Parts: sequence; structure tokens; C-alpha cells
Amino acid sequence: MAQPKVEKLITAIDIGSWKVSALIAGRTDTGELAILGTGQRESRGVRRGFIADMERTELAVRETVEQAERVAGTNIEDVWVSFSGGSLVSDVVTVERDMGGYRVEQPDIDDLLTTGQQGIDPDGRIVLHAQPTCFTINGKVPVKKPLGMHADLLGVDIHVVLADGAPLANLDLCVRGAYLNVNSIVAAPIATGLACLSEEERDLGVALVEIGAGVTNVSLYAGGMLVGLHSIPFGASDITDDIASAFGIRRSQAERIKCFYGSAMQNPRDFREMIEIAPPHGEVAVPGQAAGPNAEGGKITRAALVGVICERLNQIMTEVNAALAGMGFNSTGRQVVLTGGGAEMKGIADYAQGALGRAVRIGRPRGLSAMPEAHSGPAFATLAGLALYGASNPVDLRTMAPAPQTVHRLGAPLWWQRMMRAMRTNY
Repeated sequence: MAQPKVEKLITAIDIGSWKVSALIAGRTDTGELAILGTGQRESRGVRRGFIADMERTELAVRETVEQAERVAGTNIEDVWVSFSGGSLVSDVVTVERDMGGYRVEQPDIDDLLTTGQQGIDPDGRIVLHAQPTCFTINGKVPVKKPLGMHADLLGVDIHVVLADGAPLANLDLCVRGAYLNVNSIVAAPIATGLACLSEEERDLGVALVEIGAGVTNVSLYAGGMLVGLHSIPFGASDITDDIASAFGIRRSQAERIKCFYGSAMQNPRDFREMIEIAPPHGEVAVPGQAAGPNAEGGKITRAALVGVICERLNQIMTEVNAALAGMGFNSTGRQVVLTGGGAEMKGIADYAQGALGRAVRIGRPRGLSAMPEAHSGPAFATLAGLALYGASNPVDLRTMAPAPQTVHRLGAPLWWQRMMRAMRTNY
């Protein structure tokens, strides 16, 4: 069987606090999105989602993209980039227009969107997204396509995401410094939601908690759109730092111990299981030397490790609970989806379910074919979502030209056009 023909290349770059990853996908003539190549490097210049060292970040981006290009066997120029910094703010702007019971025409929709575009108040920030999510008829009935329907009142809900300008400019410069064109910078929670949440979940209401390395983003979906967003300046790397500090070991070893032996749930056997650790000045423990306050002879119990992990997780989940309460998230019939690199820890779904008092599942990326097994976990949900976002090419009011306004300003008044259409219809 012949391989499907690739019609369009889509490249996504996720620049996080722990890793920089890239994905090259191809949209085939069958409409499928297939992964052609991936790349990954350690993130050496990002702290809490913000660029802290531009040269090191630029180098990491360049190396990551080159690796993905070698695997895919192609060169790319245009990319979609994620932004997960804590300066993101989400809001919903509602705009309505009196229709007088007439039929909705395309100029009516264009005028409504233009009015909504002009009504967005960034308050000194940069508009990262301004997307119409839901139209309403007579203020009550939600519709996806109001064109051709009769209405007394036509409205639209516009989802707006704002961010501070300086961090976005730094991110843009780092990517362009790697000789790449930035199609768009996408808020990480929006991309992650596309990859992990079903349309039904977004419609019924769900909370998405992305535990990244330096930032935990809590986003709330309802009615099919993102309605709330809160960032917590803690993440999985803080757990690694806690382990390194508690047992007097290197961060690299603390990360390995966390991945291989770490868990969010205590087990009675953990008090008997011993883990060998090395002091910070060598790869092998010095005989008879304590490796930390909870270590003895270069060994620690797994129970001590889990205790350190749970202490930080408890802090994170307390913040998550407060964020959900502040956004009005009702626990009845609502679900929490955990994703991000921190969601790969053993037992974290059960821990979060007990800590949050809500049903919890782990969100993994979906919607792409030929996904490598190494990139199929929750740590790569944002990367996959970026590719899906680029393939969907969503409507954004930031790029909408003011042509509809110009047409109406030069032509006859809108009410006169309606009357003439009515006369032609009736006579």
C-alpha cells in the first residue's frame, strides 16, 4: 500500500523549564496528522517558564530542531511555540448586537467580531489569543454557526488570553535567533487541553492540572472553552531539589532516584526497602559516611524518599485546591485531569484524588499517529497539542482585517440594506 502524501508540515517547539522538545508532523491527504520526527534537549536557560539565559535557550532550540530535522529527513522554517510562564491571564469577553428579528448574514457576523476585537482591553498586556468560541441567539441559545438564522439578538463569547509583553518578546527572540520563523506563540494550557481533553469533557466542565518542571498551570474548561487560568510557581523540579537537599546528593542523582524509586503513595514495605545513594562529590558513596539527615551509610529508606516527595506534593495540591475554589470549580460531577512531566510519578493519580476530593485521571496526548513511545506520556502533552493547534489553524481576532467595517462605512447604512433585502424578498 502506498504511503499517504504529506500536504503540509507542522513543527511544534515546547520550551519548558526542564526540557526543550520539538516535533515535526505532516498532515496527509487523508486528514491524518502523522509524526515525522522528534527532538529533545535539556533546557539550560529557562526558569519557572521564563527565559533566564537567552544564549543557552537559543542553542537548546537549535540543537533540538536539528535533531528533529535529521529524523524527519527535511528542513523546516516555520514553527509553533508554547509559552507556560506564570503571567498568563484568561478572560471571556461577551459582545451582543441587536438584529431586530432579521436573518443573520455574514457581514453581521463580521461586524460583531470586529466590535469584539475593538472591545478587548489588554490593560498593558499582550493579547496572546482572542478566539470566538460560542455564538448565542437571543442571549440564550448557543449555536456554532449562526449564519442564515433569524435572531432578535446575536452574541458571541470571545476567549482572551493575555500575557506580559517582555517574556513573550524574549521567547520570540530566542526562537528567531535559531533561524526559525514563529507562526504563533501559544499558551501552553490551550495546547495541552487540545491533546488531553475530549470535546465532551471541555463542554461538561473539567479542570486540567499540568505539573511542569517549574510551573503548575491550573486551567478550567466549561461550555467548550477555557474559562479560568491560574499558575502556581512550583513544579516537579522542586521535588527534585527537595530530594537533593534532604539527602545531600546531586540534582542529577536526585532526579534518577525520583524517577526510579519515587512514589506519591506510601507502602508498608517502603520502610524495609533501602536505596543506595552517592554523595555530591562522587558517584559512589563513601563507606561509613552519612549521605544526609535521613541517610545511613550511603543508603536511605524508600519511606524517607516518599516522605520528602509527599511533603512537596501536599504543598502543590493545596495550591491547586485553592486555585480551583477561586475559579468556582464545583466538585460535583467534575473531573480533574493531571498531565505534564510531574504526572508521570507513580501513584500520583490516587494521591491527587485523595488530596483534591475529585475524580482524577492522567492525561496523555492523543490525536496523532506514529507517536514514538518515548513521547506518548503526559510530559509531551503540550508538544502534541501544539501540533494539533497548528493543524487546526483556529480563527483569531488578532489577525482579522477591518475590511467589513470599511465596507459598511462606505456603503449604505445597514438598516437600509436590510429593508432593501426584505423588499426584494417580498416583491
